[in-house]
Amino acid sequence: MVIKMSMGEAIVRFLDNQYVSLDGKEEKFVEGFFTIFGHGCVLGVGEALSMAHHSLKVYQGKNEQGMAHAAIAYAKQHNRRKILPCISSIGPGAANMVTAAGTATANNIPLLLFTGDTFASRQPDPVLQQIEQLYSPLVTTNDAFKAVARYFDRVTRPEQIMSALINAMRVLTDPAHTGAAVIALPQDVQGETYGYPEEFFVKRVHKIIRPLPVKEELEEGLSIIRAAAKPVLIVGGGVRYSEAGEAVKRLCEDANIPFVETQAGKSALPSSHPLNAGGLGVTGNSSANELVRQSDLIIGVGTRFTDFTTGSKELFADKKVLTLNMSPFHGGKLDAVKMTCDAKAGLEILRIALGDYKSKWKGEIAEAKARWQAEYDRLAHLALTPDSPGEIGSKMKDAISGYLAAHGGGMAQTATVAAVRECIPKDAVIVGSAGSLPGDLQRMWTTDTKDAYNMEYGYSCMGYEIAGALGSKLAEPNREVYAMAGDGSFLMLHSELVTSLQEGVKINVLLFDNASFGCINNLQMEQGVDALCTELRYRDGDKPIREGEFMNIDFAKVAEGYGCVTYTARTEDELRAALADALKQSRSTLIDIKVAPKTMTHGYDGWWNVGVTQNPRTAKQESAKKDRAEHLGRARKY
Repeated sequence: MVIKMSMGEAIVRFLDNQYVSLDGKEEKFVEGFFTIFGHGCVLGVGEALSMAHHSLKVYQGKNEQGMAHAAIAYAKQHNRRKILPCISSIGPGAANMVTAAGTATANNIPLLLFTGDTFASRQPDPVLQQIEQLYSPLVTTNDAFKAVARYFDRVTRPEQIMSALINAMRVLTDPAHTGAAVIALPQDVQGETYGYPEEFFVKRVHKIIRPLPVKEELEEGLSIIRAAAKPVLIVGGGVRYSEAGEAVKRLCEDANIPFVETQAGKSALPSSHPLNAGGLGVTGNSSANELVRQSDLIIGVGTRFTDFTTGSKELFADKKVLTLNMSPFHGGKLDAVKMTCDAKAGLEILRIALGDYKSKWKGEIAEAKARWQAEYDRLAHLALTPDSPGEIGSKMKDAISGYLAAHGGGMAQTATVAAVRECIPKDAVIVGSAGSLPGDLQRMWTTDTKDAYNMEYGYSCMGYEIAGALGSKLAEPNREVYAMAGDGSFLMLHSELVTSLQEGVKINVLLFDNASFGCINNLQMEQGVDALCTELRYRDGDKPIREGEFMNIDFAKVAEGYGCVTYTARTEDELRAALADALKQSRSTLIDIKVAPKTMTHGYDGWWNVGVTQNPRTAKQESAKKDRAEHLGRARKY
């Protein structure tokens, strides 16, 4: 039996009947839809969303990148078992989602994007917003997605949508290879009708399975662990998505193995656990990096081994590596011995098979954690006044003093992070992505609540934070959600703050105003480059912009104009009062927190390989060149 309908309606009806199942628990995979309508989609899929019968809740985005970032955070907060598809018009609307597709694919988060496209018939070509290529009429804006998507298709006949959607679901529900799935929809084809087979619209349950390691890989993994004296386990994002935190805990407790966290793995296990040494790598803390330096085996569970995790392959260049990963591609990095398996299933079988194995770690774990706690306490109580910025370093004094003068005061960023942690609910979800805050948060943020840390750091995409907070709140309506955003990220993209107000979905924006791109300004200056275009300063005639006075933007007034409840905090007392009052509010809030530049955390023996001029102009640049060469000499080459 066939049912005649438009392709747009076929998409909506199909998505409304998709489910996933893990460990016998069945959940609806698609419950909503994000859109910004334009001429390339409003009369096709848009008509179906408006007029056809379905149960999907439709959200109005304000920026295509923003709504797709909200969908990413939503999927992550649901541990990849729910998605919010997004649809845009053609041209710039579609291109705006390219960044979000890259964000999803880099982080292995399912994101389904529908993009309007030019006419399949080509009758009106060139249509509004069409980019014409002399060499091929087949190439449109949407071909840009091919570099950032796990799956890409362009549907030119209404019946093609069936195979396109089934393939998209295959990718979206694949724990090893999920990411962005993009389907380009010519605007004329969206409205065309076809006799679809009735069985295409039946309820589909996509089973997420837990593969076990094969016998040979398990035996080799066991042999490597038993031969190790001081192994360290890395908790990656795969631990979170597999819900394998308890399995990590039991294995590490039984075998006396300390564990460290990546940005994606943080909050899979309690921060307070005595074996949890905290964040690892370039944005890691001293305890994690110390223990890794002392170890003889790295057990990477569900991690992609990015440069920030591996210290650009220098942090554990001389260590043996064992991986547990659903993806043989990620599992085989660093010339590792790999176990291709689900994190939870692999850890459970490892624990049983290891028997009475115990590492030779003794007091080193507690001692390293105690040293980090002392450093944390110093950072948490760092105080600044116009007369005492020299505590950060004499060469930074002018920048700090200039900022404090322009803004009428300010706090140290590290002390601000510590105060926020004390004041907000223990189960609150924090969302972040870029700038100096991910380093501060991976090092300093503690939580014993599962999945309370939604940090996008695979793509480090500025502008994710506020949209991500909206997506997290849609996924967790009963928890307070805080966007931890710098002023640079806020200026790039904050439009989904309006969506939160429109939907009556309260989020809290903690805006750390350190006068623009503070972490990149640090990178410039620490490598001997004069500050340029990384600070928010006024232009003074023909002088370089770095010589102008700091701007002082009242971000609270910006958000107040949208309808948020807003506050400005220049002191810790003002911040604590604002955080307390924000908890009483029923609509979205923003706290404009003035934090002095150069007051974030810095590296704890985690090296980052960045491009350094090989033609130094100053002694500091010469030193940077030499330092890089020394680290490269110690790092793995592949």
